[in-house]
Amino acid sequence: MMQHKARKRFGQNFLTDTTVIERIVHSINPQSCDKLVEIGPGLGALTCPLMKIMGELDVIELDRDIIPKLEMNCGLIGRLRIHNADVLRFDFTELCQDNQQLRIIGNLPYNISTPIIFHLVDYAKNIQDMHFMLQKEVVQRLAATPGNSEYGRLSIMAQLHFKISPLFLVPPEAFEPSPKVESAIVKLTPHQTKPVDIIDEKHFAQLIKLAFSQRRKTIRNTLKTICNDDDLKSAGIDPSQRPEQLGIEQFSALSNILSDNQ
Repeated sequence: MMQHKARKRFGQNFLTDTTVIERIVHSINPQSCDKLVEIGPGLGALTCPLMKIMGELDVIELDRDIIPKLEMNCGLIGRLRIHNADVLRFDFTELCQDNQQLRIIGNLPYNISTPIIFHLVDYAKNIQDMHFMLQKEVVQRLAATPGNSEYGRLSIMAQLHFKISPLFLVPPEAFEPSPKVESAIVKLTPHQTKPVDIIDEKHFAQLIKLAFSQRRKTIRNTLKTICNDDDLKSAGIDPSQRPEQLGIEQFSALSNILSDNQ
């Protein structure tokens, strides 16, 4: 396989461990009828084995210099469609044909993994599921529950739209160069029906962002500019609680109360 020097500005760490690669492919369990899209294929560690099963694949790659090497490594296996683009600006509806849902995979750069997930929220209705390699701590935050120190804005916004299923850990030595952190594979599946009813999702997102802007303070203090104790109590919230103690149901109730009051 043709090699490439990893670029720090693109957050590149290339997966090289064949046992880990096989385990990821097994977890994805691709079917011939699926529409697979890979984010950040790099040199094709996942791309090649997936194409051997699928025969074709759409990939999104920002680094122009790596594309010829990716084509040389994987292009002869099947039909490789390379979209040279910034995933944070990519319109995933371009890849949806005949209302077929996408299955998205990727070893996401650690420095922009959270923005990518927030970007993909906009396309949840077009997605069947997503399998990502992320920093272990990010997966812990995605899956965290109220009362957990990892629980926060990312937990709530991700769990509003997706079922979060952590799968397994990946050690640093599975990559070249080895990152300084552990990685983990996680599966995100869009909800058929969201866990809560929200009147105004934009308002809800702003509420969550404000609530966790000063997470050590009580919810009374973090939200004092937009609501009072009566609003909090109406939503079943003790004003002396901290944001990390509150579940998505309480935040959605508060958001709906405030939306009705506007």
